[in-house]
Amino acid sequence: MREKILIVDDEEDIGAALKTLLEKYNIDVTIVNNGRDCLKELAKGFQGIILMDIMMPGMDGWDTIKQIVDRGYIDNVSIIIITGRGTKDHKKLIGLEPYIKDYLSKPFTAETLLASIRGSS
Repeated sequence: MREKILIVDDEEDIGAALKTLLEKYNIDVTIVNNGRDCLKELAKGFQGIILMDIMMPGMDGWDTIKQIVDRGYIDNVSIIIITGRGTKDHKKLIGLEPYIKDYLSKPFTAETLLASIRGSS
């Protein structure tokens, strides 16, 4: 069975670049550009790894993660944060730590991303 990844990032070029990279490793990739569409994919039954951007308009990554937990979707996913913020926002992270498998600051290398994905599967 192919590994599945849901990329949640409002920057289309980042989503496209990640998709191109991951598909080279035979990973099934879906891209959405906001938190609401992420929740729709989960409601449709997505199971796998979520690469979650934090800084997005409307529903940001933190609010999206809270909704994932509140709606009971967390059992079938692993969340890796991908963000342009260089440091962790510890106040926003409070209570969500158990649900976040890794925190990667952009830019990151392909090797770093792949290692994080392998560690979250």
